[in-house]
Amino acid sequence: MNDHHFRRLPNVPCLILVLAGVACPSWAVCAELSDEQLLATADQRIEKHRMADATVLVLDAAGKPVPGAKVSVEQTRHAFLFGSNIFKWGRLGDEKMEKAYRRQFAELLNFATLGFYWPSYERQRGRPMHEHAEQVARWCKQQRITTKGHPLAWNYADPAWLPDDSEEIRRLQMARIEDCVARFTGLIDRWDVVNEATHFDRESFLQRAPKHTAMWKQVGQMEFTRECFVHARKAGPKATLLINDYRTDPPYERVIEQLVDQSGKRMYDVIGIQSHMHGGVWPTRKIWEVCERFSRFGVPLHFTETTILSGQPGWNRQRPWDSTPEGEAFQAREAVRFYTMLFSHPAVEALTWWDFSDYQAWQGAPAGFLRKDMTPKPMYHELKKLIKGKWWTTMTVETGEDGQAAFRGFLGDYRITLTVDGKKAGGEFSLAKGEESPWEVKVD
Repeated sequence: MNDHHFRRLPNVPCLILVLAGVACPSWAVCAELSDEQLLATADQRIEKHRMADATVLVLDAAGKPVPGAKVSVEQTRHAFLFGSNIFKWGRLGDEKMEKAYRRQFAELLNFATLGFYWPSYERQRGRPMHEHAEQVARWCKQQRITTKGHPLAWNYADPAWLPDDSEEIRRLQMARIEDCVARFTGLIDRWDVVNEATHFDRESFLQRAPKHTAMWKQVGQMEFTRECFVHARKAGPKATLLINDYRTDPPYERVIEQLVDQSGKRMYDVIGIQSHMHGGVWPTRKIWEVCERFSRFGVPLHFTETTILSGQPGWNRQRPWDSTPEGEAFQAREAVRFYTMLFSHPAVEALTWWDFSDYQAWQGAPAGFLRKDMTPKPMYHELKKLIKGKWWTTMTVETGEDGQAAFRGFLGDYRITLTVDGKKAGGEFSLAKGEESPWEVKVD
């Protein structure tokens, strides 16, 4: 990373900072900003919210400070979760494509969403595909990729074997939640518990999932949603639980407001927001306003399903739905803008793309980082320049007379190495906000 990324911001008058959106006192003030102003000030917000100061203290074997030591500082992982679903892992049927898929995923991303769609995950009653999910999760853990399961409860379609009795369906649903959360503890500790609860009873769902939808209506929109969270929390007391939806309007806010227990305590840990942009990209102000609207709940926001197409826009186009050079240039440009805006908002902690490649992608849409043959699109390269370049800390600092060297870096994990009098030393550390204790390295 270039040195200018570590310089402190100049002393700018407070009024300018407020108008620039760096410290907006209210949503109303931010709403007055233009798209250009919001994007132009994103780097300032990123520096403020995604970076922190750190100090390395180098001591000799006697515990005395070592001056003049050159310390190599290398970031190894972001605190922010940059992700994608990983649905095609192990399912490409071609060794070369499989290796390319896995390698490029691990080189760019630190977050993976695994599929737990009930109809495909448990095609035969009592025979869920736990083994495959465990294989994917263990590979992710080896690559230091955080995992999430999606979704535990969703009425998009009925499993073919689902019984007719509503109470039995309800019992099976709750048992499934407990089984998945408990079974994968330590491998998958983040879950989209209920997906799309806001408009769960829309007509298309009544057609595709008549049994599950009827049960949900019978139990009640919020009663069923709360019950799912009760069982998820029972099975995973320390798990991170999400409510997830494609709606970004007041009806979703009302669902979130009601997702509390009898004492009024919230039942979720994170709010999930879908951002499929098949029909057109979100204006910059909309990105910001959605973040502001849902940040009022005081929990992290995860953008859970994001798409920007590299081909003809729209929904459910005639196949083949191909990626084009012009579309890929557009996708790359707009993805950089979208990532930059979300990375600049302090409430956002994760961004998941949908899908990683165009191979058998959702709706057949050309939205992936990779083409169908696993070659990377321009978007992959441009985002890598951000995630592992502009927003990545690699530098060398030198200790002063007190044995300390200070730097400012992006939040995440680091590896520190140095050589003093032919002796090598180092360690691994994490940089987080509000931690002022120096990273101590002793040269034995």
